[in-house]
Amino acid sequence: MPNELAKMDCVPCEKGVPPLTTALIKELHERLGGKWEVVDGHHLEMETTFPDFRQALDYTTRVGELAEEQGHHPDIYLAWGRVRLILWTHKINGLSEADFVFAAKVNALQ
Repeated sequence: MPNELAKMDCVPCEKGVPPLTTALIKELHERLGGKWEVVDGHHLEMETTFPDFRQALDYTTRVGELAEEQGHHPDIYLAWGRVRLILWTHKINGLSEADFVFAAKVNALQ
């Protein structure tokens, strides 16, 4: 369930730890729900639309505050009426459990 993931904290992984396996990615993606896509087994991506720039900017700020709180930072692309988020763990150049936890927390912002 997405709520289970959202209740967890993002735990940083260490360099040298392997990215998640395809099976674990599939399992966590199913638990995540929402509009997130797994891209090339490497990262998560989601785009959200808004009726205007202000609401997109406000959402970007909320995601940024969450990122600082969790110590896990997505790539954020802001445009008029839309925000695209891309998540992966840079230290391991792939997906970790923390990426799915952060994505679930983002889902809870909406």
